[in-house]
Amino acid sequence: MRVATFGGLALAFLFIFVFFAAAQEVIPLQTRPGVTETYFLASAPKNPQAIAILFPGSGGWIKIRTERGQPRFGQDNFLVRVRSDFVKRGVVAAIVDAPSDQQSGDGMDDVFRLGPNHFADITAVVADLTKRFPDKPVFLIGTSRGTISAAALGARFGDQIAGVILTSTLFSKAGSSPSKQGLSKFDFATIKVPLLFVHHVSDQCQYTQYADAQRQAGKYPLITVMGGDTPKSGPCDPYAQHGFYGKESETVEEMVNWMLKKPYKDIIK
Repeated sequence: MRVATFGGLALAFLFIFVFFAAAQEVIPLQTRPGVTETYFLASAPKNPQAIAILFPGSGGWIKIRTERGQPRFGQDNFLVRVRSDFVKRGVVAAIVDAPSDQQSGDGMDDVFRLGPNHFADITAVVADLTKRFPDKPVFLIGTSRGTISAAALGARFGDQIAGVILTSTLFSKAGSSPSKQGLSKFDFATIKVPLLFVHHVSDQCQYTQYADAQRQAGKYPLITVMGGDTPKSGPCDPYAQHGFYGKESETVEEMVNWMLKKPYKDIIK
């Protein structure tokens, strides 16, 4: 009896291991000669309604890898933290890393994010995801410096994607160098698919001011987030209003409602 019970438990644990191994995956793609673009596919929802390709902030290099059979990567960024919130609302969550030729120093700079090589890499990611989840609308979602990727790629993809969401948008340049221009010179009208801005009213990061998001509200929908938890990081870092700290789940809920063409709140309190 003990042997049979042990065998049953062993089979159960094996099933659980196989299920979770299949449910989430680190996917490396050869995108350009000698270059690999890796993305992390979170556990897929049972009935996927849409695909969200997520672009973290800073240099975008979160070191996605597999160690001892388990996925590993930096966990702090807002869009990384909320991946399960997308999944439980029916959205496939795919987190993009910096490509292999941008994995040094600070990762991807603004020039790369705005350029054709980034587009080539993400074109491969979109193709892979749409093969896995046919006929599902694709959305590009960026946060902070990741909004440069989402905006620039959204303009390049045109109607091949369903929409773009920019959270804590990097409206201002962070220096005189072209590599630090942010979206200060970007024309949002070049994005021909639906565009949504999401911003915390108390974002204290000097490059992502709420007033700049408000200026776009006459042309594009804006979700304004209020409240949350007391910051435990710097104003431009993830655990502050800049990263919707303490309001993560509510923020994702309204983003997904917008994606799925459901009624959504434009103010989150």
